[in-house]
Amino acid sequence: MSQFTLNLIVIGLSFALYIGIAIWARAGSTAEFYAANRGVGPVMNGMATAADWMSAASFISMAGLIAFTGYDNSTYLMGWTGGYVLLALLLAPYLRKFGKFTVPEFIGDRFYSQTARIIGVICLLIVSITYVIGQMTGVGVTFSRYLEVSNSTGLWIGAALVFCYAVLGGMKGITYTQVAQYVVLIVAYTIPAIFISLQLTGNFLPQLGLFGTHDPTGTAFLAQLDGLVTDLGFREYTAHHNSTLDMVLFTMALMIGTAGLPHVIIRFFTVPKVSDARKSAGWALVFIALLYTVAPAVGSMARFNLTATMWPGAQQGDTFSMGAVSLEEIETSPDLAWMRTWQATGLLNWEDKNGDGLIQYYNEAGAANAPVAAIIEEQGLVGNELITVNNDIMVLANPEIANLPGWVIAIVAAGGLAAALSTAAGLLLAISGAVSHDLIKGTLMPNISERGELNAARISMAVSILVATILGLNPPGFAAQTVALAFGLAASSIFPVLMMGIFSTRVGKEGAIWGMVAGMLTTILYIFTYKGWFFIGGTNMLPDTPDNWLFGISPASFGTIGAIINFAVAFGVSAVSKRPPEHVQELVESIRVPRGAGGAVSH
Repeated sequence: MSQFTLNLIVIGLSFALYIGIAIWARAGSTAEFYAANRGVGPVMNGMATAADWMSAASFISMAGLIAFTGYDNSTYLMGWTGGYVLLALLLAPYLRKFGKFTVPEFIGDRFYSQTARIIGVICLLIVSITYVIGQMTGVGVTFSRYLEVSNSTGLWIGAALVFCYAVLGGMKGITYTQVAQYVVLIVAYTIPAIFISLQLTGNFLPQLGLFGTHDPTGTAFLAQLDGLVTDLGFREYTAHHNSTLDMVLFTMALMIGTAGLPHVIIRFFTVPKVSDARKSAGWALVFIALLYTVAPAVGSMARFNLTATMWPGAQQGDTFSMGAVSLEEIETSPDLAWMRTWQATGLLNWEDKNGDGLIQYYNEAGAANAPVAAIIEEQGLVGNELITVNNDIMVLANPEIANLPGWVIAIVAAGGLAAALSTAAGLLLAISGAVSHDLIKGTLMPNISERGELNAARISMAVSILVATILGLNPPGFAAQTVALAFGLAASSIFPVLMMGIFSTRVGKEGAIWGMVAGMLTTILYIFTYKGWFFIGGTNMLPDTPDNWLFGISPASFGTIGAIINFAVAFGVSAVSKRPPEHVQELVESIRVPRGAGGAVSH
């Protein structure tokens, strides 16, 4: 059986499972569409939350980022995990106790302002649409490789699948589908990691293999990897090179951005009781840890395998080795078939710039010393000839590079799609709820019937899927880059207003409104300055390089500064404004009171 046929069977079976669940769990009311009728148990909700949370960025991109940058990109791992702890401890139980369906509804009621609710909707839409672009990018990458179609065709196939189970089932259908998707993605991530860990380190557990020793010389795996990449002129894999300030700000942006993500927050509205929200948060952390503790090993081992692929034809200098592989080998060797396959996607590419029949692989930036320069001059090289290696291919290509069985490769394909589609569905539900519940019912048509609101929710979901797919056709970067910007936007707008809404009785509607506006606008303007794409298709005002960043703060890190601005403006405006009404202050106090935690305010 060919690999393509095997991929088609495994992916097709997973899709049939998702659609079957959606038909079985079809939503028949707005309570089922928005919050699964608040009937999801803690363990199942924890698993669904983990799938909702572990997106294409976690499954596909995070290990790829770690693979190419090493220690410095562990910030993704620390920020996303730490942020979920913040969400579980500081926000989820209290928001569940408030008993609403959507994040903007909480903002509107807590700050007794329809304007605040609408601004909350705008912030949610900006964050969720930016985030969903990253998921659609992951869908396109996975489809283009494993079903041998173009990125755009893959996006439309993925959109059609999400349409089937998200529009039909709403939160009810999405919840049970996400449980199935979690099982698929965790199996798909773990099995190849175990295989590759055994190959490279002799250790069954990738987490232990990463720090173990299997080399006959007694050299630890990470030390081998450091030697391999530094010989090619790249910096040490385990060293820290980036700005410490930017690293701290970026980690913080990911943390508080995580805690402000609407599609994760609304998962906690689905459980029967507030105590169940706490329990489901704990279970979600367990399920998330099963993947996140493996990711550093997957990234490191993927980098080792990729680099070692180029090593058989290494050209040795006095203090330098240059990786090289012949074009003939690439075209004929079964062990390098993965290179030919991924080249067809456009995510991996090479060019024989000096016409010697070899593809040389080295770091141009690290090739300034005399021995390296001598080799380059002797070979007539004009630059690294492995010209394109997209971060997003590393997890997906890793089983092929390691020559794992075809069924493992097929499962990885299904897992990548499960991760991207589960998060996309959650984001689209958050968008749909904001439009139908907060804009249409909450503002434009307050007397709309429940059936009319349900239809509006489904229509807005369908439109959201269409918009997300169109935007995903031309993403601004690989999945985790795009997602990181979404976290910055959530950090600067939604997280501060939720924190102040729960823990401050002094912040009123004026402070909340101006805080959200200031935090979001400053962050968007900073991103616009260096990324441009967010507004006008790629035109940036300044080069997106560390030398041009304000105080060395990258666009993806600026969410932390935006959050500080949000808090400062909100408290400053509130200090010169009237205190919130007494009933609102009492409401805020009642949300945090422990007694009655077994029940919740009904909607």
